[in-house]
Amino acid sequence: MVVRRLLLPVSLAALCVAPAAFAQQAGGGQVAHVESASAPIVDSAPAGESKQPAAVSKQERLEGDMRRPHSSIGTHQPEHWSYHHDRTGPDRWGELDPSYAVCGSGKNQSPVDLREPDVRTRSSTVRLDYRPARFSVKNSGMVVQAKPKDSPRLPAVKVGERTFVLKQFHFHSPSDHTFRGRHFPLEVHLVHESEDDQYVVLAAMFRPGPRNAALDRVLSKRVKAGETVDIDQALHVRALLPQQLAHYRLNGSLTTPPCSEGVNWVVFVKPVYASREQIETLRHMVDGPNNRPVQPFNARLLIEETR
Repeated sequence: MVVRRLLLPVSLAALCVAPAAFAQQAGGGQVAHVESASAPIVDSAPAGESKQPAAVSKQERLEGDMRRPHSSIGTHQPEHWSYHHDRTGPDRWGELDPSYAVCGSGKNQSPVDLREPDVRTRSSTVRLDYRPARFSVKNSGMVVQAKPKDSPRLPAVKVGERTFVLKQFHFHSPSDHTFRGRHFPLEVHLVHESEDDQYVVLAAMFRPGPRNAALDRVLSKRVKAGETVDIDQALHVRALLPQQLAHYRLNGSLTTPPCSEGVNWVVFVKPVYASREQIETLRHMVDGPNNRPVQPFNARLLIEETR
């Protein structure tokens, strides 16, 4: 495998992907082309970087986008955080609580600005095994999140030989990731977990266009802040992703406290369409913009899988 970043370690244990450009935005320097590329799953935080503090539960790691309670003297509850431009905002997350320290000190933080990849391959390590499922939708006031209800076979994705089951999906407006400095009005994160507690997040950007059938199901009941409702009809999450599944992979983190690293990101190259009304409805269901500013890319490898 030929790569452009010579400072990367020979081992690709922390292999990650970041989008180069979005569809027609491609351009710039030379990119290495390979017939196939192995993109292993990260089993732990890369050497020398912080792992997940033991005080933060598995459920808190998985639901990184849900609001944390205020801390109290003599307790170990994580401090409240927000997207506001004040002492609780993204620039201060790493200072709010010891369990959030990696938000400020981590080297593989998400989101990032996605530009030209280091490697392109004509094969894909990602395979979808999605099927219709019933979901409940929760509005925390900071994010709209949908969880699949119990089912013998939940939607899943395979990365390499490992299977990751869909645990939830949620929305950020404007997008967390940027493409050559450009935000999209909406981004969806589909969070998947393996049996050994590793995570893969699939991310897709939305742009204004035709109505999206899956979003119609999510918005079929207008969920107010603090409420959770069940969706009456089954939802096929494949409709949240583009028809053409070319994507980028990179190693990163949760985009909200505790900002745990070792998260494998799959970011689709092409956007998904949703109506302006759908995008605006999701935007106004939460308390203002809920995107984290982009983080330094550092010495991560960008891989584009074109199939």
